[in-house]
Amino acid sequence: MIVHGGAGDSCIEAQHQPALVLDYALSRDADPVALLRGTGLPPLADGAALAALTGRAVTPLQYLQLLDNAMRLLDSADTSFMLGQQMLPGHDGAASHALLHAPTLRQALHILTACARRLSPLLRPRFKEEGALAVLYWTDSYGAPSQLPALVEMHMTALAALCRWLAGERLPWRFCFNRASPRHTEQHAAHLGGELRFNCYLDAMLIPSAWLDRPWPRGNATAAALALRTAERDACTPPSLLDALYDYLLERVRCAPTLDQAAADFGVSPATMKRHLARHGSHFQAELDQVRTHVALYLFQTRRADNDDVAAYLGFHDAANFRRSFKRWTGQTPALLRDMLLT
Repeated sequence: MIVHGGAGDSCIEAQHQPALVLDYALSRDADPVALLRGTGLPPLADGAALAALTGRAVTPLQYLQLLDNAMRLLDSADTSFMLGQQMLPGHDGAASHALLHAPTLRQALHILTACARRLSPLLRPRFKEEGALAVLYWTDSYGAPSQLPALVEMHMTALAALCRWLAGERLPWRFCFNRASPRHTEQHAAHLGGELRFNCYLDAMLIPSAWLDRPWPRGNATAAALALRTAERDACTPPSLLDALYDYLLERVRCAPTLDQAAADFGVSPATMKRHLARHGSHFQAELDQVRTHVALYLFQTRRADNDDVAAYLGFHDAANFRRSFKRWTGQTPALLRDMLLT
């Protein structure tokens, strides 16, 4: 039996991010009945979102439905960005307290990734540093393709706004999106700045590593460390299947992992693993291709690797075989995507 959290498990405290979505939508005069339609949540008493949700846990599916309802009812290009402005540090006890007192960007990213299941329950933040470049990227924790653009905009805006507040200045982030460029990007530019890249096959924020350890005027290293220790001790929510499988595949990406071996290591049959992944709208090869794509993009971006380097790293027999696979994963040749990333 896989012990990782599923999209139907009640693992998100409703009084935190779901209540934020409710409060914001109600403040924009969204219909309370339509806002909760399909979520399974009780009717709101006098529009009081927090009172209705206090002490209740919701499933990722319920939260995603609520977010989808809010986006549809408000029908505004700025909704995801405005939600992001209010998202961090949040009101999630020790985890939020630790983030509020982060003394540097490096520590803030460490707290965010360490407390991701509380501070970022639907998207998993992942941090990497290579030489002069630091990268924070997100992966989908529960299989939400239709809501991903809004979720990514929320999370990127949340982190950029938090860092700007704690640092006392706007940080030079570069934003990469795994989507085509929307017709209008005014909200992206207003909330994130002008360093925007689309069709990147990765949702990521990049920044020079020199910014990681600059002291922040609001920081308190002792308070942050104590709060983080408490948050880590209290953490009990298991990772989602997609998060756990991503970690598993990333650790073994150079060894050609197989479904049979992954299923055995997760303690289930291959057929059961397929069923679990299907419930998340995915399958094993798609998850493996995603990890390989992310690793290839990371090597292109941070090490200026060429096709031969990446092919060797990922265990391909030659660069031609890697090029064909990469085109299948992304629809683009490695050279075109590498040139776009490095401009």
